[in-house]
Amino acid sequence: MRLISNSMKLSATYLIAAPRDKVFTALIDPNVLQRCIDVCERMVKTSAESCDAHLKIGVAGFKGNYIGKLQFKEQEPPESFTLIIEVKAGPGFVKGTAFIQLAERVGETELRCDADAQVGGLIAALGSRLIETAAKRMMDEFFRKFGELTKAV
Repeated sequence: MRLISNSMKLSATYLIAAPRDKVFTALIDPNVLQRCIDVCERMVKTSAESCDAHLKIGVAGFKGNYIGKLQFKEQEPPESFTLIIEVKAGPGFVKGTAFIQLAERVGETELRCDADAQVGGLIAALGSRLIETAAKRMMDEFFRKFGELTKAV
C-alpha cells in the first residue's frame, strides 16, 4: 500500500478588535482555543508551552476521537510565536507549523498567519484541493470565532 501525503501552505491576515497583548494571551490560552475549534471537546494544558486537544470528528470515513498536540514555540510576547500542531489517528495524520505575527493597530490587532502543513494517509486521499479548501475554511472560522470571543471579553 502506497502512503499518500499532501503538503500545503496557507497565509491569511485578520483584524481582531482587541489590543495586541490581549490577542497574544488569548491565542495561547487552551480555554479560548477550545471555544474556537468546533470539533474540540477538551483542551488540556500539559506544560507552559504545550497542550493536548481532544477532538471528536463526525465526518464519514474520519469519524472518531483524536488527540492532537499543540506547542507554542519561539514566543515573543506580544509580537509573535510559532505554533506546531500534530494530530495522528487511524485515517492518517496532520502536521503543521504556523508563524503568527501580531501588529498593533488603532483599536485593533492585525494578525498574520503563515502556515505549512502536511497531511498523510486516508485524509490525504481526499485530494490536495479539497483539503486546502477545507483547511482555509476552518482557519477562517476559527479566527471569526476568536475575534468575537476576544472582543466580548
